Amino acid sequence: MIDPLMLADNLAQVQRRMAAAATRARRDPADVTLVAVSKGQPAAAIQAAYQLGVRDFGESYLEEALPKIADVTDWLAAHGAAADPIRWHLVGHLQSRKAGRAVGPFALIHSVDRVKIAYKLSQLAGQAALSVPILLEVNAAAEPSKYGFTWDAVGQAVPAVAGLPGLSLAGLMTIAPIVAHAELARPVFQRLYALRAALHAQYPAANWRHLSMGMTDDFEVAIEEGATLVRIGRAIFGER
Repeated sequence: MIDPLMLADNLAQVQRRMAAAATRARRDPADVTLVAVSKGQPAAAIQAAYQLGVRDFGESYLEEALPKIADVTDWLAAHGAAADPIRWHLVGHLQSRKAGRAVGPFALIHSVDRVKIAYKLSQLAGQAALSVPILLEVNAAAEPSKYGFTWDAVGQAVPAVAGLPGLSLAGLMTIAPIVAHAELARPVFQRLYALRAALHAQYPAANWRHLSMGMTDDFEVAIEEGATLVRIGRAIFGER
């Protein structure tokens, strides 16, 4: 059961903290987008957050996401809100055999973690006559349990990915290691910011608009270091 008052309070607190972090970094808070990570949450929670003004939602698993996207889209239409749609973000690992289901529903795929999946998405996007915005995922600490390019490999992947038809390379994504204090994640965010700047200088034809970094435990530090997208679930919806 969704508690609307709790949700509204949690969301307001997150938005205040985001704005404060941006202000500390002398950034415009409007330059940072909140992606409410709704994996594990029912469609009713998404609907409640939408009514509070949230328009960007992140999902990790296609099997869970696609039925919810359909349900919420129907709900928007039934409430006369189809003209103000949700922007869905795929933030979880994408398997090649499931890539076809990700082309179309998502405004941005954050988790392109290998050249193979980029080629597959390009092929599928061409078949659907769509342009699919993507981010390249960087495995910041080379953790075996996480997906993503290494720091060196992402630079090598860009020439292969940037020119693929049907794809729009829009920046980088990372998941910082779990640390005892958010401040310890700062070097990871600083390095991703620097990597994006270097890639932008080397491959200026790509967009490079976004840095998707920062989650519930470290989003303020991520914003201070240049995040344009923060992926926050628990601080908004509570524990799953």
